Amino acid sequence: MNSLSQKLSGLWDKLKKIKHIEIYIALFFAVVVMLIYFASFKGGGDKDSTTKFDTLDTNFSTSSEYIDYLENKLENVLGQVKGAGNVDIIITLDKGFEYVYATEEEVKTNSNGSTITTSSVILVDGKPVIEQELFPSIKGVVVVSQGANDVSVRMNLLTAIQTVISVDNSKITILAGN
Repeated sequence: MNSLSQKLSGLWDKLKKIKHIEIYIALFFAVVVMLIYFASFKGGGDKDSTTKFDTLDTNFSTSSEYIDYLENKLENVLGQVKGAGNVDIIITLDKGFEYVYATEEEVKTNSNGSTITTSSVILVDGKPVIEQELFPSIKGVVVVSQGANDVSVRMNLLTAIQTVISVDNSKITILAGN
């Protein structure tokens, strides 16, 4: 035990002799934080930033209703993160909802043997039949949190946002509020 104590004491004395050791320690922790932050980026870019809710029971008539829903959902979740404090969120979209309409194709053969294919949207009671509804893709998320000065709170907020709405880090900005 005495030998171990002497070795630790000798190591401590060597560390104390290093000039500006606090700078080296701070740099070490900064590198670790940066590695954790950049390791959370998804590889290969953002192929599909469209938010999909397979179990979503809410129908949205406008994109602004959809944004309000997402912002409220995120504010409820992020407001419960330890140390986050008051949280405000703004979400922007690339474009609105997209619809894929049911179509039918008709192939006609001309007298010269060439074929002409025409496609038309199927109508029921004068309205087009929607085959698929695609949710808008998220352009960006801005979060203002009272506790965002703390790196661990900021990382927790970032992780929660990615989990709730499946958006890439490059589209998320977290700012400290007052």
